[in-house]
Amino acid sequence: MTVFLCSKCGTAITPELVELAAVPDVSDSLQDRDKKTRRAASTVRQGYYAIDPEPWGPPYVLQDDQDNPQQAQSRGPLVCNEEGFVISAGTPGTILVNPEDASDLQPLPDWENSTGCCGPTGNEGLNRACPCGAPVATLAADCFGPYELHLDPIRTFAFSQ
Repeated sequence: MTVFLCSKCGTAITPELVELAAVPDVSDSLQDRDKKTRRAASTVRQGYYAIDPEPWGPPYVLQDDQDNPQQAQSRGPLVCNEEGFVISAGTPGTILVNPEDASDLQPLPDWENSTGCCGPTGNEGLNRACPCGAPVATLAADCFGPYELHLDPIRTFAFSQ
């Protein structure tokens, strides 16, 4: 069992969680989305976590093949800026948890990095803070992408019992 804590203040961000061997697949089906929020089911079910081996979030770099772009990050949408389609060069190894397992995290002031249609896309970087105010995670909760929370592996740490 593992608890994730804030690196700044030591506050527990999650309850005890069990590690999954791999990141679960995400359903792309619109029928699997909540009718009210239009969110997908969480990538990781409550009580578990997975280490995402792929880069997640900013910074982004221009993709080599602009004619056949890839998703900007695993399980995310295509992202395009003024220069063209980009791909994440962000931190690999984020800790993927069910957002309900970190319910005390708060949006950053003025909802910084939280733009999206029905919720934050997660493409802008850290957008959730520990109760102490330290930014520690990125919530992806928009209607066209996954529903998941990425704990930053530097701004949080694991305590296993």
